[in-house]
Amino acid sequence: MKKFVFTTILAFACLSSFSQDKNPLIVKNDFQNQKKWVDSIYDSMTLEEKMGQLFMADIFSSDPKAKTDKIKDLITNYHLGGIIFSKGGPVRQARLNNEFQALAKVPLMIGMDAEWGLAMRLDSTYAFPWNMTLGAITDNKIVEKIGRRIGEQSKRLGVHINFAPVVDINTNPKNPIIGNRSFGEDRDNVTEKALAFMKGMQSAGIMGSAKHFPGHGDTDMDSHKTLPTVDFTRARLDTLELYPYKKLINEGLNSVMVAHLNVPSLEIQMNYPSSLSSKVVTDLLKNELGFNGLIFTDALNMKGASDFKKPGEIELAAFLAGNDVLLISEDIPKAMEFLINSYNEEVITEKRLAYSVKKILYAKYKVGLNHYQPVKTAYLYDDLNSVNDDALYEEAMDNALTVIKNNRAILPIKDLQEKKIAYINFGDDSGEIFLNELKKYGEVDWVKANGLDDYIQKLKSYNYVIIGFHKSNDNPWKKFEFSENELVWLYEIARTNTVILDVFARPYAMLDLKTTANFEGVVMSYQNSEISQKLSAQLIFGAREAKGKLPVSLGEDFPLNTILKTKSLRRLQYGTPESVGINSYKLKKIDSLATLGIREGMYPGAQILVARKGKVVYQKNFGYHEYANKIEVMDSTVYDLASLTKILASLPLVMQLVDKKELGMNTKLSEMLPEYKNSNKANITLKEMLSHYARLKAWIPFYRYTLNEDKTEVSPKYYSDIPDKDFNVQVAQNLYMRRDYMDTIFKTIRESDLNSRLEYKYSDLPYYILKRYFERKFGKPMEQIVQENLYESLGANYMTYLPLEKFSKDNIPPTEQDNIFRNQKVQGYVHDQGAAMLGGVSGHAGLFSNANDVAKVMQMYLWKGFYGGKRYFDPDVLDLFNTCYYCDKNVRRGVGFDKPQLGTSGPTCGCVSMTSFGHSGFTGTFAWADPEQEIVYVFLSNRTFPDAENRKLIKSDLRSKIQEAIYEAIDY
Repeated sequence: MKKFVFTTILAFACLSSFSQDKNPLIVKNDFQNQKKWVDSIYDSMTLEEKMGQLFMADIFSSDPKAKTDKIKDLITNYHLGGIIFSKGGPVRQARLNNEFQALAKVPLMIGMDAEWGLAMRLDSTYAFPWNMTLGAITDNKIVEKIGRRIGEQSKRLGVHINFAPVVDINTNPKNPIIGNRSFGEDRDNVTEKALAFMKGMQSAGIMGSAKHFPGHGDTDMDSHKTLPTVDFTRARLDTLELYPYKKLINEGLNSVMVAHLNVPSLEIQMNYPSSLSSKVVTDLLKNELGFNGLIFTDALNMKGASDFKKPGEIELAAFLAGNDVLLISEDIPKAMEFLINSYNEEVITEKRLAYSVKKILYAKYKVGLNHYQPVKTAYLYDDLNSVNDDALYEEAMDNALTVIKNNRAILPIKDLQEKKIAYINFGDDSGEIFLNELKKYGEVDWVKANGLDDYIQKLKSYNYVIIGFHKSNDNPWKKFEFSENELVWLYEIARTNTVILDVFARPYAMLDLKTTANFEGVVMSYQNSEISQKLSAQLIFGAREAKGKLPVSLGEDFPLNTILKTKSLRRLQYGTPESVGINSYKLKKIDSLATLGIREGMYPGAQILVARKGKVVYQKNFGYHEYANKIEVMDSTVYDLASLTKILASLPLVMQLVDKKELGMNTKLSEMLPEYKNSNKANITLKEMLSHYARLKAWIPFYRYTLNEDKTEVSPKYYSDIPDKDFNVQVAQNLYMRRDYMDTIFKTIRESDLNSRLEYKYSDLPYYILKRYFERKFGKPMEQIVQENLYESLGANYMTYLPLEKFSKDNIPPTEQDNIFRNQKVQGYVHDQGAAMLGGVSGHAGLFSNANDVAKVMQMYLWKGFYGGKRYFDPDVLDLFNTCYYCDKNVRRGVGFDKPQLGTSGPTCGCVSMTSFGHSGFTGTFAWADPEQEIVYVFLSNRTFPDAENRKLIKSDLRSKIQEAIYEAIDY
């Protein structure tokens, strides 16, 4: 045996007593039973069984049968004390775990390096963010919740100790092992985060383990390949590296893992691993810091301890240094044999052996192994991948995103109508999710180029450039640096453009930039996970606020703890149902209902969106544009909104004019349009006609007056298939109406008879009238008025009249196979015949949109005229229009808005509040907002294709059933 081993033996200090007051392994309210169990187990053990408890072997659940059999042999014949699981699937691990436990006389302690949780998402991201990301969060309660949840996941999988948290203070950007695994380089922040994480995890009933003692953060060497040196004075170690351990130990830390490091100021032997040093383990950790919990070595098969040639020597040195559990030995049977021989030679005393074995048994009792139960594999994956985990991940990332530069308050992006925005993808990972989320807020073009000159040329027409630097999120050790080309391109693009750089990688990537002087905005998003990309896009457009602080220093420009908070502009967010009190599982009922609608032939496809408290929590597409199943419905699919045009185009303009006192509820038609002065409609007020209580006809079939005598097709007197100066109103593809007939339409409305009785009668006519009024007042076409006054600033770039001027037919589902009027498949042209005869633009129909942009307008209503940093009208104006003035006359309508039913039948499920409002559309559309529950619900379909007489959707009341499912899913 080597001389240094004897030196270690002689240096071994007296063991401290297993104190009930100080030891974190004691179950305080059950100490006598715990002690009794421990003593009975220990007293029944053979020497070999006692020695076996000291060892934990490692395995992947995906390992071949040979490795599995080897572990089983260690359990059966060498009485293995524990197992460390690593890569593999949870169900496989659970089954192996159960097999292994069934072979063990004393239940095995199961460990894992589950620093970020045990679940793996479908997008291959870990259950929770890296520690570096958590280090940016200012609210430590979030970190504690994550620790708690990781503890629950561990317990569910049969894991008893999670080798976390990492408390290394990462002051060296080139550290290849720690990096993202550290909470950062601020000792106080690291300590607070680690403490919160530890408390959360241990509160779930599993053991935490702070690592890597005495501190692995300041080295640029890989401890898996060599023995790194941490060459600092003891004073420096006390004030920095050891600082978190002192705090955590005082707060009840269960265990510590000792690092594979060379620390000259603590151990005088040259290149001697700290995990083998009694000065580090016993003198410092146990005696000086007073730690009484379980002490683990780091993996004993790591490189750098070359003086130990004989199997078992390194394990003996580690044990005599004061460690309790020996992790991942090269050869456990030979190591055990060596330790048994050392015991027989009295190198290891009975007292020393009993001390560690009993500590291990105390720990096993603490985690419930005195009443061991196999892991249940049923629903295991679901339990580990809870929807609440998604909400927690979202909460963590929302609080972590950090703005570190914001010149001229470029963030969040305001005034969308003035911006032309480009996106560039740098890095080696996808930024598609980020780009798609950006597009939810405005027009953002993905600019691609083969070189710098090409980029510079293409970017000339843009006034904002968003550069996403996307690096792999597969694991925290992946490459994170910019390439040389990317650095050159960054400098030049930033020199010639207004640039926002968003870094989806380790913050240290910024250290490669020689200057950031020309960058207007810099966002640190830390990881390229799906959630990070989505939330960062939301931050850029002001849907979310920047709250995080920089957990590391990035040169003079970006010092440690840089924090630049941004304000919310109140735009729609996108996130998890649970984050706003909605149950995801209950919400899935919508999927079944929507699919039923397609199966029953109610519509070929649909978009459904649900938002609550300003956050879209359900947004799905179903089916196809046609029953032929050729083109799937996508987020970008734009539907003919039909009568939703009334509240999404006409009504906001009316409300803005009322806000400016240019119109009022009692403004008469004769005051709005002079030609009505001598008509039978002269004294009809705005309130009356928009409440559908004005004796107006429901509709006038204008198109019928333009058919031939047989009523089989349009008359050549009014239509041509070739446009010219007279026939220039496009009604459909290759069909043009005489322009002067539009005057006939308005004249017909003006001269139409009134109904004989004053009663509720739903009518399109007020909105024809409003179109004429708007265009005269503003001196512009209505499609231009709404774009300039509403949609451009809302970022509603999918909401438009005349959609074929902006989108291809592949984006627009058809609405009818019209065999009477247009004699063609109506696609990209408004379905409503009257609106078609006005060139596709009217106040009652003609608007196209996707569900997302419909939700923006509805959310603006819920926020009483405010959206995206802009006030469109005063809050009182919304209340003015969202009032049922004639309820006593059996008129349920507000002014423009539809309202909940007064009796048993009506537009809603009957489960909404009476302050709610919305509208439906003939083509199979519906939009509703409820101020009391803060819910927006949008349903878009083309139920009229191929036959407008298809009333299955209406008869089934499916839209209301979906609305009912939404309300049933509200938990709080």
